[in-house]
Amino acid sequence: MDIKESILKVLENNRGKSISGTKLANELSVTRSAIWKNIKQLQEEGYKITAVNNRGYCLLPENDIISPQSIKPYLKGQARDFIFDIRQSVTSTNTLAKEMASKGAKEGTVIIAREQTEGRGRMGRSFYSPANTGIYFSIILRPKLTIEDSLLITTSAAVAVADAIEEVSGSKTQIKWVNDIYVSDKKVCGILTEASLNFENGGLEYAVVGIGININTDIFPDDIKTIAGSVFESKPKDIPITSILLANIINNIASSMGSLTDKRYLDEYKRRSFLIGKPIVVFKGKDKLTAKAIDIDDKARLLVEYDDGSLEALQSGEVSVRAV
Repeated sequence: MDIKESILKVLENNRGKSISGTKLANELSVTRSAIWKNIKQLQEEGYKITAVNNRGYCLLPENDIISPQSIKPYLKGQARDFIFDIRQSVTSTNTLAKEMASKGAKEGTVIIAREQTEGRGRMGRSFYSPANTGIYFSIILRPKLTIEDSLLITTSAAVAVADAIEEVSGSKTQIKWVNDIYVSDKKVCGILTEASLNFENGGLEYAVVGIGININTDIFPDDIKTIAGSVFESKPKDIPITSILLANIINNIASSMGSLTDKRYLDEYKRRSFLIGKPIVVFKGKDKLTAKAIDIDDKARLLVEYDDGSLEALQSGEVSVRAV
């Protein structure tokens, strides 16, 4: 850990309290000049740090820049062993995570970006990822699953995110099969899971779970502005809400990693579904088939009944609620 990271760790552990430059220098065994220099760098990066004569330096409670130091105080259990790689801007956290996973990156490696320039969603769509208004991150997992059970990764992640959003915001969440989280009938989160198959044993070599959440995004492109929303209209100013939400999601995912096959979360997933029982449209290539969403089975597939009475369990694809 370099000097700047060490300073930030001390300030995070004393958020809202002033720490003298002398105390920081003594604790970190560096000069006061080095403390001042690194504090200036942190301020230039956007950290809200005050410097008052005879009082010292204070990281203000409303500071909401994500860093390993801001996340770790809120981690629990297995999540404390996760590794965080935070970037200012990337094309796509999933693209970067897959590259790292293929080179042997450990399970529990989390790549976080403050901005994505080429964020990706399902079905080849883009995911709008502007700076400073959302959380964009990917987690490398190495679950012992077959390709047939890979859908369980996305569904468990959806429950993990929905639970965390409800806990920090108090807002009710719903899940649109298979990977979208809604608040007040607006999509606030998308999840994209990509995996690599181990051909020797037919299982997964690794899975990358990409999660994008609109925290307080208020301007959206024309093509999504009627369906996209944010967790908060305005972020709370007295706590690092982004770091707290991210940590809660990581905690939930870490606690579920060892229980994917026992499917304990499927009841929660089904309870939050707003498709079950509704008329829907199933998109298959250029075809649009009208159907009714019947249920979600124990493999997290969407069971649908078409107008001709035939049934199908959808493993993947795109559906939308049909107006009647």
